[in-house]
Amino acid sequence: MTEPLITLRGVRADLGSRPVLRGIDLAVHRGEVVALLGANGSGKSTIVRGIIGQVPPSAGEIKLFGTPLRRFRDWRRVGYVPQRTTAAGGVPATVTEVVSSGRLSRTRFGVLRKADHEAVRRALDMVGLADRAKDSVDALSGGQHQRVLIARALASEPEVLIMDEPMAGVDLASQEVLAGTLRDQVDSGATVLLVLHELGPLEPLIDRAVVLRDGCVLHDGPPPKAVGQHALPGHDHVHPHAADAAPSRTGLLS
Repeated sequence: MTEPLITLRGVRADLGSRPVLRGIDLAVHRGEVVALLGANGSGKSTIVRGIIGQVPPSAGEIKLFGTPLRRFRDWRRVGYVPQRTTAAGGVPATVTEVVSSGRLSRTRFGVLRKADHEAVRRALDMVGLADRAKDSVDALSGGQHQRVLIARALASEPEVLIMDEPMAGVDLASQEVLAGTLRDQVDSGATVLLVLHELGPLEPLIDRAVVLRDGCVLHDGPPPKAVGQHALPGHDHVHPHAADAAPSRTGLLS
């Protein structure tokens, strides 16, 4: 098997004096769709923020495309969608302007060329916002804001797409659009790592689920059969790296 696109080995991380990740091993290979699941505070978002360099590990190693994170520079290969926030960060901007910022990693001196503008238009089409291209992002709903953030990531045409709670607080119509967008990316061979509170409409796309509790991996394998947010009784698989976590037969995600 080829080297993973994302690798974490023995990764530990602290927020202040509180340990958040307690020795995480994770590998995401090309073409996989991997979901990080778990309760609030389990470490899901910290893993993602560690991968993109926002939270430095206190121990262990993170690699992207086989390169240690501290030496990785080719960020155009990685698309990142943060938890839903104001797409323009409080700065007046149009939908096109925000999405275009995702293309800057592929430009020279920040100048957009024909191919860049075309990539921005494609990204807007993918998330169903082509008709809002000239609108201010302040005029959008919460779900539309999330679509703008995803379009911004897609505009760079990344090899890996990392998404943090893409469905959180999103209306049903936008959930359906986002699920369809992600399905198209998966069909085209994208590699996806995403944080989810529950599988929801994305469940058919997920190859592997990594279930976390208290900064440890409880399960890494096929998605647990779930009802809402809770694994069905009888699922007691404990990941071998979760040495300091107790097995659970119910509520893996609670």
